[in-house]
Amino acid sequence: MKILSFESSAVSASVCLTDDEKIIAESYQNCGLTHSRTLLPMAESLLAGCDHTLDDVDAFAIAAGPGSFTGLRIGVATVKGLAFATNKPCIGVSTLEAMAQTVYGENICCVMDARAGQVYQAFFKRDGETLTRLCEDRAIKLDELAEEIGETSQILVGDGANLCYTKLIPICPNLCLAPEHLRYPSAYGVAKLALTALNNGKGVCANDLDAFYLRPPYIAQPKKTKIIV
Repeated sequence: MKILSFESSAVSASVCLTDDEKIIAESYQNCGLTHSRTLLPMAESLLAGCDHTLDDVDAFAIAAGPGSFTGLRIGVATVKGLAFATNKPCIGVSTLEAMAQTVYGENICCVMDARAGQVYQAFFKRDGETLTRLCEDRAIKLDELAEEIGETSQILVGDGANLCYTKLIPICPNLCLAPEHLRYPSAYGVAKLALTALNNGKGVCANDLDAFYLRPPYIAQPKKTKIIV
């Protein structure tokens, strides 16, 4: 199965074309430009560079959250548009679980900077090729995460890895950073997770694809009422 996968949940952007487990082509950018300017041109260039078209693609996948509200909306809208135009299935997968797909180590702690003293986070355990989720995706305060980690060894993955390492290493001495080239979200991780889900019949039509924000955007949160005395 050929899957065109996208990752736009954080600052970097990534597109990957796979055939089952095989990578046909992959593109990655971390240039600071908004994903609305980079994502589709990356996909177009990637397909042209390996002599493929959208007709050759069987399904589309996206890291649907958690992550940057703007980045998620752009990525999901891109995949919805491609799936609708081609009448092909698509699927959204967990950003955090997709990160863990390409990292090898017993204990994996996936973290994304959620601002306001929080991270989006999930724990995973790897035994060879078997990856087991230990908790649901969540938003958690750094001090609460530190209490959970304690002195256990954890490999930090994600755009919040450097933040967590700097803040928590004094009280969590067995933390380590994933290698630089595996630390940030990639569309190949999305593709690996999506392949299993699609093979299990979990693909959806374009209309049913949506982002998973975990927290409502700040604009949607209730405003505090001022008390006038």
